[in-house]
Amino acid sequence: MPDLLLELFSEEIPARMQARAAEDLRRLVTGALRERGLSHEGAASFATPRRLALHISGLPARQPDTRDEKRGPRVGAPDAAVQGFLKSAGLQLLAEAKIQRDSKKGEFYIAVVEKKGRTTIDVLAEVLPAAIKDFPWQRSMRWGEASARPGSLRWVRPLHAILATFGPESEETEVVPFAVDGVAAGNFTFGHRFMAPGKIKVRRFDDYVTALEKAKVVLDPARRRDIILYDARDLALAQGLELVEDEALLHEVAGLVEWPVVLIGEFDAAFLDLPPEVVRTTIRVNQKCFVLKDSSSGRLGNKFVLVANIEAADGGAAIAAGNGRVVQARLSDAKFFFETDLKVKLEDRLEKLDQIVFHEKLGTQGARAARLAGLAREIARNIGADSNLAARAGLLAKADLTSEMVGEFPELQGVMGRYYVLAQGEDASVAAAIEDHYKPQGQSDRVPRATVAISVALADKLDMLTCFFAIGEKPTGSKDPYGLRRAALGIIALILENKLRLPLRSLFEVAFAQATFVDTGDEAVGVPEELFDELMGFFGERLKVYLRERGARYDLIDAVFALPRQDDLLLIVSRVEALGRFLDTEDGTNLIAGYRRAANILRAEKKNDGPGAFDGACDPSLLQELAEKQLWSVIQSISADTQHHLALAEARIGRTEYAQQTPFEDAMECLSLLRPPVDVFFEHVTVNAGDPRLRLNRLRLLNELRSAMHEVADFFKIAG
Repeated sequence: MPDLLLELFSEEIPARMQARAAEDLRRLVTGALRERGLSHEGAASFATPRRLALHISGLPARQPDTRDEKRGPRVGAPDAAVQGFLKSAGLQLLAEAKIQRDSKKGEFYIAVVEKKGRTTIDVLAEVLPAAIKDFPWQRSMRWGEASARPGSLRWVRPLHAILATFGPESEETEVVPFAVDGVAAGNFTFGHRFMAPGKIKVRRFDDYVTALEKAKVVLDPARRRDIILYDARDLALAQGLELVEDEALLHEVAGLVEWPVVLIGEFDAAFLDLPPEVVRTTIRVNQKCFVLKDSSSGRLGNKFVLVANIEAADGGAAIAAGNGRVVQARLSDAKFFFETDLKVKLEDRLEKLDQIVFHEKLGTQGARAARLAGLAREIARNIGADSNLAARAGLLAKADLTSEMVGEFPELQGVMGRYYVLAQGEDASVAAAIEDHYKPQGQSDRVPRATVAISVALADKLDMLTCFFAIGEKPTGSKDPYGLRRAALGIIALILENKLRLPLRSLFEVAFAQATFVDTGDEAVGVPEELFDELMGFFGERLKVYLRERGARYDLIDAVFALPRQDDLLLIVSRVEALGRFLDTEDGTNLIAGYRRAANILRAEKKNDGPGAFDGACDPSLLQELAEKQLWSVIQSISADTQHHLALAEARIGRTEYAQQTPFEDAMECLSLLRPPVDVFFEHVTVNAGDPRLRLNRLRLLNELRSAMHEVADFFKIAG
């Protein structure tokens, strides 16, 4: 079956855009072909710094023929309706239509529209220019004389050539006939910008990849990454060192070169006296190079790995030496920044935070530092941390934002704060908290374990959430400019992985009370109770995401969250886990079935009796059947026992001496005692008895059953 090869050759494609652009090209073209009835066996897209390429295999030679029936007006309908039907169906005469009989509605005109499928190459000539013109670049430009025309092509950088061939694997291919803004499709591409810049004639994908390789272009970004990684490891090993691997940098560098050539550079070992994070960040950010370390000590070496885009005649010696000189100069600047910063105590930088706006409605970073100190102190009291040290760390946490080093490298915020306070004699736990208070920032990020660090990390995220929700800056759809979803997930990870018992609602209240809202105009900051309810709902949704990735059921989280004032995440998760285990048992499965039957009866009868009709206590003197007497007796017994076990479980959760136990199991065991009498009740008792008093009493009994089970969770929210 025929294949399509498409290449869009341009001046430059920034590394950060390449992966998305390749995927967009595949999605746009394959989607348009599917809409036109053209399926395919496989599709793969690729990107280099100068080209986007797409290979679609197993396309049919032409579209399938189609046959559609279009129903028209009734026979004898007004002429205007008939003429409208003929025009819409593409018929010239009414005789070209057929008549179809409907047993109920009589006779109707039917137009049978048969459409011959077009050749695939003609469809491609329509689809490809549309995909190119509508390409969703994050940033794009116009160029040349055509840029003055409305609707002219926008591309990331000037588009120089289009390669588009179509044909079967064993025969000659054809050029897809189209042009975009004067750039006509052809059957040629170009090699490496410097080492093989000439034209290369191409037929299909296989010889395209081979021809590019001969012309010093590695098309597949995954292969370029492998070349860089394995060559870097080998060169590091030859130097007696080990590569410090960096996945993000590897992807970026692979997007900067078409023919990766890995080299070793060197800098003055005296710069290793700088913090290793400074050395690595300087080399990474400014030169896009990898650092090396001693595999036994873990200390950085004074050599680095760079990736060139050319095979130099001298084996790359001049390129490596030039990069070494630039790295040396950058490290000299970093050394100056570091030594300058050390001359000013971090505490003395707090005044400068008052000049940095955190948010126009929330004041300065200075005001935020004061909030973090107060909130960290409160959290520390709850988790057994030193509250004075937590408050101190919270106060200083943002002070390094005013330093020269963080001004140059924002990614070092927190890290530099740790170095500066250690040099100035602060407690080590304060230093660690300053570095760790931004963590965790993602699933793979480390979760702080030290209690002072936990206090400040929680304070930072709780303050963000409370304040931004209060001024109405909440995540919407896919937009979350302040990273509030990430902050909530960070809080969840900090609490659950450290097994902390924290009253979130109370902490929201502290954060809200400390906040200073400015420039809000006539906007309401938010009613606190409604705000806290909204925040807890937001946490409920984030908790579902967090637990779902670990295999938990979302409906069980809903069932537990529905209980009044649930704001202790560790308690909620423990109850969810115990509930899940209980529902996996036979007793749990059957009891939930009985619960649903009771709940459905109550909901149906509520329509007749009105809200609140069954809220009164069941009268035991009106119970006649043995089955209803037994159910009432078990409900009375387990209600008190369940509450006792729940209270005991809540007291034990998070305590190390009970770490290996499941404190909610006893409460679930109480519920299991309901299963036999519930089964017998529904087998032998008629709820809607003829006697109104008996009927009402039995409905109240079912309501008591529901209430007893709701002590554990809202079973109505459990799916299945």
